[in-house]
Amino acid sequence: MADILIIDDEKAIRKTLSEILSFEGYKIDEASDGEEGLKKFREKSYDVVLCDIKMPKLDGIEFLQKAAENNGDTPIIMISGHGNIETAVEAVKKGAYDFISKPPDLNRLLITIRNAMEKTSLVTETRVLKRKVNRVQEMIGGSAPIVKIKDTIDKVAGTEARILITGDNGVGKELVARWIHEKSNRNTGPLVEVNCAAIPTELIESELFGHEKGSFTSAIKQRIGKFEQANSGTLFLDEIGDMSLNAQAKVLRALQEGKITRVGADKDINVDVRVIAATNKDLLKEVDAKAFRLDLYHRLSVIIIHVPSLNERRDDIPMLVAQFLEDICNDYGIARKTIDDDAINLLKQYNWTGNIRELRNVVERLVILSAKTITSEDVKSYVMPR
Repeated sequence: MADILIIDDEKAIRKTLSEILSFEGYKIDEASDGEEGLKKFREKSYDVVLCDIKMPKLDGIEFLQKAAENNGDTPIIMISGHGNIETAVEAVKKGAYDFISKPPDLNRLLITIRNAMEKTSLVTETRVLKRKVNRVQEMIGGSAPIVKIKDTIDKVAGTEARILITGDNGVGKELVARWIHEKSNRNTGPLVEVNCAAIPTELIESELFGHEKGSFTSAIKQRIGKFEQANSGTLFLDEIGDMSLNAQAKVLRALQEGKITRVGADKDINVDVRVIAATNKDLLKEVDAKAFRLDLYHRLSVIIIHVPSLNERRDDIPMLVAQFLEDICNDYGIARKTIDDDAINLLKQYNWTGNIRELRNVVERLVILSAKTITSEDVKSYVMPR
C-alpha cells in the first residue's frame, strides 16, 4: 500500500483529497503547512507528495527545494488554486513531477499519481541495475589488516603473478579478486568467476575447459569453457579447494603451458589468462590429506593474501554499517536511515560467524524493521539471540 503526504493549509481540501485517496487504497498523512509537511517528509518515506503552493510559514516552492535536498526521487505533485502557466513552469523547473490546478480533476489526479509511482519504481530499478553492473564495491575499512590488503593489491595488481586469497566464508575474498582485476593491466578484458564448490565434480572440466558436441550424453552442442571466456582477462577460481584431483591436473597444465583442451577434443587451444584462486580451506592440510596437489598449490600461491574475519577487524564495523545503510536504502528507494552509537557498540560486540555477508544481511533486516533511527533496542530485538 502506497503512502501519500498531502500538504495544504485548507482543511476542506485536505479532507476531500484524503477521503478520495483512502478510498482508492492509499495510506494518507496530512500537514497543514509547509513546515509541518517538511518535518513529516524527513521522518518518513513517501511514495508521492501532493503539495499546495500558497501556504503560510513555508510555501510550496520552498518545500520543493528543501525536499529535494532530503530525497530528490520522491515525486511531488503541486496543486494550487492560484495557478498559471508561469507558476506551473517554475514548479516543474524546481523539480515538481506535475502541476494540477484547483479544484483538481479527479481522473487526472489519480492518473498522475499512478504515473508518478511507476516512474519512481523505474528510477529505483534503474539505479539498482547501474550499481550492480558498473560499480566495483569499495573495500571499506581502516584497520591494519585491511590497510595491508589494499597495499598488497596496489603492489601486485599490475603484475602477472598468480594470487591465492584465503579466509573464511563471507569475508570478501571475491571483492579482493575484483579489485586486483580492476587495478590490473587486464581490466579492459573480462573477469570470469567460477565457484568450484557449486559445480558437480563430473561437470567441472566441461565448465572450465568447454566441450565438443557429442563428447558425452548431454553435450548436444559445443560449449566454450571459462578459460576461453576469460582470454586476455582474469579467471577467478573461488573455493578451489573443492575441485577434483582430475580437474586440478588439467588446471595445472593450463597454468604451466597456457593451453587447454576441450572435453572430447584432441586439439590444444592457447589461452592468455591470469588466474586468481580463493579458498576457505587450509590447502596445505588438504595436500597432506591427498585431496589437493602440492604442485598446483605452489603454482597458485605466488602471492598469498589472507582476508581476516570480521571479528578480527571490529573497528571497521561502523564504516561498514554506514556504507550498507546507504546502499540498502538506495536499493529500496527510501530515505537514508541512521544508527545510534549504542546500537553500533552492540554490533561491535556480536560474534560474526558469517562475517561481512552476515553483517550486510543484519543491516538490511534493521533497515526493514526499524524506524528512521536504528537503536540498541532494535539490535537487541532483531539481531541478538534471545
